[in-house]
Amino acid sequence: MLRWALIFLVVSLVAALFGFTGISAGAADVARILFFVFLVIFLVTLVMGMMGRRGAP
Repeated sequence: MLRWALIFLVVSLVAALFGFTGISAGAADVARILFFVFLVIFLVTLVMGMMGRRGAP
């Protein structure tokens, strides 16, 4: 998922470079959403992993 966020970020930067502001804004929004979804999933798995290790002997 992080890979897709980076791909959309690159698409946004290239589109902005060539003057396609609408496409650039859309790709930047998608990249931002994907990054935050990745961040939430990462934090949930991190917390679940920490909770699982507490009960292990």
